Amino acid sequence: MSLNLETDVLIIGAGPSGTVAASILHQAGISVQVVEKMLFPRFVIGESLLPRCMDALKEAKFIDAIEAKGFQKKLGAQFVRQGVECDFTFEQQFTKGWGWTWQVPRSEFDKTLADTCESMGIPISFETEVTGIEIADDESSIATVKTKDGQEHKIRAKFIIDGSGYGRVIPRLFNLEKESNQAPRQAVFCHIKNPNGKNENVDNSKIVAVVHNDDTWIWMIPFSNGFTSVGYVSSPDFFKSFEGAPLEQYKKLVAADPIVAAQFEEFECGFEPRTLRNWSSSTDQFFGKGFVLTGNVTEFLDPIFSSGVTLATVSAQTAAKLVIKKLNGENIDWKKDYQEIMEKGISVFRTYVDRWYDGTLYKIFFAENRDQSIMEQICSVLAGYVWDMDNPFVARDDKNLVGLAKYISTREQMDKSV
Repeated sequence: MSLNLETDVLIIGAGPSGTVAASILHQAGISVQVVEKMLFPRFVIGESLLPRCMDALKEAKFIDAIEAKGFQKKLGAQFVRQGVECDFTFEQQFTKGWGWTWQVPRSEFDKTLADTCESMGIPISFETEVTGIEIADDESSIATVKTKDGQEHKIRAKFIIDGSGYGRVIPRLFNLEKESNQAPRQAVFCHIKNPNGKNENVDNSKIVAVVHNDDTWIWMIPFSNGFTSVGYVSSPDFFKSFEGAPLEQYKKLVAADPIVAAQFEEFECGFEPRTLRNWSSSTDQFFGKGFVLTGNVTEFLDPIFSSGVTLATVSAQTAAKLVIKKLNGENIDWKKDYQEIMEKGISVFRTYVDRWYDGTLYKIFFAENRDQSIMEQICSVLAGYVWDMDNPFVARDDKNLVGLAKYISTREQMDKSV
């Protein structure tokens, strides 16, 4: 355990959001103390990254350490429905940017980022929980933390970055939490491995989203270690028909979809299948006197489109630069320069999530004779470039998606009438 009781910036959480912020601040000569409730490695979902997060990982000087781990490179995404495939390749996107990223077991990925921070000299105190925060008029703070031995300590900081993810420390302590407007959903997932080795017919460089029915989809994320993360996402009622203990239920789920069953007729589990429920969360306040919220602390939407790590790293990258300016005496407009920027990205991802679940994107993704230029613009969104206002499917995201789906429906009706 490394715990400094006086620091410029206290960072809550050692996941991608906290470590990106810590590294950028450290490089600027700002003293940082990271506290993390869990002991790493620890399991978390969000295993498929998006190219947009690579800019933040590069600025944090994490790329070499990640590359050395040999994680599976991700070159795009594939969507499948009723035998029809829709492929997106990140190099064929509208926005200029990264054309690849990684698919990662998050326990190993997050530990790599944390280890890299520690190698830089950034102190991280694991198994340390923030139990209280007091903020003074000058925006300095005293945070009460409890370490794994049960002892309490007071950490004095000039500023706090909350990157605590699902822990949502400051929203919980300051009563800032807000109910999400996303429908309640559930995921059942596991890391599984074909005992006969890799399936040569599978493109491991792309995440695959399989539409099982209009309310249920399945993610398949191949890793370089031979395992594939396979998760089923639906309304809670869907899973009631698959009874039994976790492994028994999961085997029934795998057998129920022909695409997954064909790839994993037999499989080994890396751990007992897990269930995650009602994950969506939100808050109206991304910052306050003496603190800023980053990553999932501001909002977590849904596993579809893999937005979590991108929002975590980009928000941390943006917030860290503003904190540096603040500590150097500059006046910061947190609403304009941070919250409104992050809200735009979240809003675009939310639109695509909503239009996935209401079937609008089914109509677009699985249409015949798809327009290549439009698909490249949509590909940029799927790559995480949700702040590119030159992209019509960012600037006018919902209007253009709905309009395109209506156009496709009209075209199909006309073709049938000919």
